[in-house]
Formats: sequence, structure tokens, C-alpha cells
Amino acid sequence: QVQVVESGGGLVQPGGSLRLSCVVSGRIFSPSVMAWYRQAPGTEREWVATITSGGFINYAESVRGRFTISRENAKNTAYLEMNSLKPEDTAVYYCKYISSKDYWGQGTQVTVSS
Repeated sequence: QVQVVESGGGLVQPGGSLRLSCVVSGRIFSPSVMAWYRQAPGTEREWVATITSGGFINYAESVRGRFTISRENAKNTAYLEMNSLKPEDTAVYYCKYISSKDYWGQGTQVTVSS
């Protein structure tokens, strides 16, 4: 069994920053991929960024240059550093751990508003 837990969401003003964390525990195998997704009210869940255990990184065009994904393999933890936040970044952010199968966390709310 694998558990995925996100944290770090909150309310921030436009132009501000937040750092999300994703901790994976349980039966963990390597290699693996960790990814962040987000879902705003009334929309479908969209992919934000991906990082492999080997360090390959990719971003959605909407966040490239503003968000940074990283991970600490020894801690089974991934991070999403979000800068220059915009109101349209408001969403529930989900972490996905991909190994033998996909595992999702419960999500953490990010609200960008003045």
C-alpha cells in the first residue's frame, strides 16, 4: 500500500509564492515518477509538472518559468515551488506517484486572491 500526502496550500496574494510538498510512504519502488496536477472548480484536472527519479523535468506551458518542481529521493518527497502566482492558478493541487501503478493524494487548496 502506498500513501500520498500533499501539504503547503493556502491563501496568497497575486504575485506571491507558495511551496507545496508531497510525501510518499508505504511500499515504494524505484524508479518512479512524481507529478503535480491541479483542478479548478468546474474544470478538468490538468497536468502541471513532472519529475522522474532520474531528474528529468517537464512543465505545462502555463506554469513554465514560474513554478519549479524538485524531489528528494531519500525522503520520498516532491516539492512544487510556485512564484509569481496569478488568480488563474487557484485550484486544488494534487500529487501523483507513479511506480507499478498510479497513486493520488487528497489534494491541497491553493487560492490566489487579493
